[in-house]
Amino acid sequence: MSAEAAKYQASPLTSSWSPHPEKRKHDAVVSSDDLSEEPPRKHGGWKSMVYILGNETFERLATYGLLANFMVYLLNKFHLDQVYATNVLNIWSGTTNFAPLVGAFISDAYVGRFRTIAFASFASLLGLVTLTLTAWIPHLHPPTCTKEQQENDQCIGPTSAQMGFLLLGLGFLTVGTGGIRPCSIPFGVDQFDHTTEEGRRGINSYYNWYYTSFTVVLIIALTLVVYIQDSISWVIGLGIPTLCMVGAIILFFLGTRVYVYVKPEGSIFSGIAQVFIAAYKKRRVKIPADGEEEGAYYDPPLMKGSVAIKLPHTKQFRCLNKGALILEGDKDGNGCPSNKWRLCTVQQVEEVKRIIQIIPICASGIITFTAIVQQSTFTVSQALKMDRHLGPRFEIPPGSLVVISLLTVGIWVPFYDRILVPALRKITKHEGGITLLQRMGIGMVFSVLSMVVSGLVEGERRASANLQAGSDGIAPMSVLWLAPQLILMGFGEAFNAIGQIEFYNKEFPDHMRSLGNSLFFCTIAGASYVSSLVVVVVHSVTGKHGRPDWLTKNINHGRVDYYYYLLAGMGIVNLIYFLFCARSYSYKGVLSITKEEPHLDLELNQLKP
Repeated sequence: MSAEAAKYQASPLTSSWSPHPEKRKHDAVVSSDDLSEEPPRKHGGWKSMVYILGNETFERLATYGLLANFMVYLLNKFHLDQVYATNVLNIWSGTTNFAPLVGAFISDAYVGRFRTIAFASFASLLGLVTLTLTAWIPHLHPPTCTKEQQENDQCIGPTSAQMGFLLLGLGFLTVGTGGIRPCSIPFGVDQFDHTTEEGRRGINSYYNWYYTSFTVVLIIALTLVVYIQDSISWVIGLGIPTLCMVGAIILFFLGTRVYVYVKPEGSIFSGIAQVFIAAYKKRRVKIPADGEEEGAYYDPPLMKGSVAIKLPHTKQFRCLNKGALILEGDKDGNGCPSNKWRLCTVQQVEEVKRIIQIIPICASGIITFTAIVQQSTFTVSQALKMDRHLGPRFEIPPGSLVVISLLTVGIWVPFYDRILVPALRKITKHEGGITLLQRMGIGMVFSVLSMVVSGLVEGERRASANLQAGSDGIAPMSVLWLAPQLILMGFGEAFNAIGQIEFYNKEFPDHMRSLGNSLFFCTIAGASYVSSLVVVVVHSVTGKHGRPDWLTKNINHGRVDYYYYLLAGMGIVNLIYFLFCARSYSYKGVLSITKEEPHLDLELNQLKP
């Protein structure tokens, strides 16, 4: 890091700037006294994106190159049964997606985003090397299973040591993901100058192109990597993602001279805790009536070098306002809090309120992603029992089917961003065409539809297999019948997933953006755990009176279609819950910047009648 860059502390106001704001409440004005002096930006912008997006793309290539076919690896290489393999995959995926919460805390509080990404990239490399060794060294995986052993269910499973080494590799990948994913998007946003129209537009486009860039690369990579894993060699197939991670690390460090660096601002969790504790200590104190609030609350100007946005005082969750209520002895001779665990700023209180408002919206994403995560588990199990031939010689690897979903995202998002949004903008007068919550709700509808279609297709596949399948149990039904459900999952991801990413980055307090971004991965983690829980419950409860359970090892004897319908029902209930939460949600106030001589003023956009 150069000395000039090290001294610079970027202060993005918010990525939610809009000339046509959504419904906004409780606007405020920030004077020039509240702003840090901002030196000229050196580099950053789109010049640094090639390094940031390159690192994230290769990291995703490495982890998705593993995840897309990992179910097949566990079933065919480690000889685990379907339920056990599904639970291993779901629990690891859940843990991996909760890890960004820890990474966000470490990044925002102590080491900063650049160092967090750098350390995490090496951890991911160690994980990929470890997993490559499980395929390369014979003693680290079970002996090869013959076709006769597979048909008679006599394959030898992994030893405790072999399973432990596999889990060690997954653990390293979890550490790596925990550092890279919560920081990559905020680190990219840090590169744009929020004080210029070009910078604000760059931020708005960055979210869509961020998601699209690695999606397109993954489409190319997953077809090649997964084919190599299935048809040539697992060693080479796992070695390619490992080499890609090496390339990601090199590319990331090549950009050190063009990055804009944001310094950590200390523990955000202690500030959150202070609000609750201060409010609890003053729980018996009466809140000032309207008109008597002037000077009653501790509301100092923003500190020099802090993120330059002033959240206004609101009446939502009024009990928390007590944390900023000034009582006798709360301030010292300099007018500062004598005890930060007894007196907080209005800014702290309002930041906590933002988080409280966002959490219910975040929770709604869990069930939505429960449907989407099925494409890496039971969709693969379905594909293994379908005709995967394209022509007389080529077979589609089951793990490559996720490309259909990714291809949907890769085609739809640029069309949505460049064609549909401008058209909708003329009608709705909203910069994004539709609101973020509307975008997320549309994605939820697609996720429900994907489960309904999945159930219908599985019912046909099962009937075909039981009537016409040979000794291998493969139904005479093309695997491309799975395309409709995967396309619907892709639309669900394009609307809901990208909507969530943008929602968290825009609605969270600016210095908590890494934490906000990690919530996106927490919803995926929750979805993985919920999926695992539903699998365990369904496996235990169904299948009595001599009948196999819905998720029995032989998918042709089970009723996976009923499992899909169950997830669709859960999705409908979740959609109703989301609509209830969305109706009561108020968006964060937006600051626009106007330059006047001889000073700079910041004032909020006015709501239009």
